[in-house]
Amino acid sequence: MPTSKGSIQPAKGKLGVMTVGMGAVATTLIAGVEAVRRGLAKPIGSVTQMGTIRLGKRTDNRTPLVKEFVPLADLNDVVFTGWDIFPEDMYEAAAHAAVLDRDHLQSIKPFLQAIKPMPAVFDQYYVKRLHGTHVKTGKSKCDLAQQVRADIQKFRSQVDRVVVIWCGSTEIFLEPAPCHATVEAFEKALVDNDPAIAPSQIYAYAALKEGVPFANGA
Repeated sequence: MPTSKGSIQPAKGKLGVMTVGMGAVATTLIAGVEAVRRGLAKPIGSVTQMGTIRLGKRTDNRTPLVKEFVPLADLNDVVFTGWDIFPEDMYEAAAHAAVLDRDHLQSIKPFLQAIKPMPAVFDQYYVKRLHGTHVKTGKSKCDLAQQVRADIQKFRSQVDRVVVIWCGSTEIFLEPAPCHATVEAFEKALVDNDPAIAPSQIYAYAALKEGVPFANGA
């Protein structure tokens, strides 16, 4: 995390990764990380793990690995959790997604089975083809946002740092609305259940209010 002087602090301790959605994208990510940690696979395609960076002139021959040059969390320090609109554990979800082969999944089955999703924020208005059964309920979108914040707070008590990654299904297109102009307008719109606020925005708001980075990984 940047300091007031612009320097980057060392990536120490456990890094908690919370995925919004535990379908094909998230299960592939998490199963892949665990396979690499166990020495069952190589992190092919990962810039942070296998990529290099050139320092100085080409003739200097200085090309350290990115992970050796930039203070990044070690894969062994990464801890996963997340939300999903279906209650299946990550092994079941990965099997349904059918991105990874059966042998790969079987080799890390206990690890994946131990990761069970928290109920998700969901509204079929924004994702027409899904029918969520493992969802949060509340009297307003503000209430749902507070529930997500509570989830983040609970997980953060178990690790040193947290990041939230959107791995959910693509929502319908929404035009910018007055509620997006200011934080105050957005918070009022949460209370008023403004249709211009989709579930992805609720997660982003909750993460930012908790001081947690929010990224799009889908």
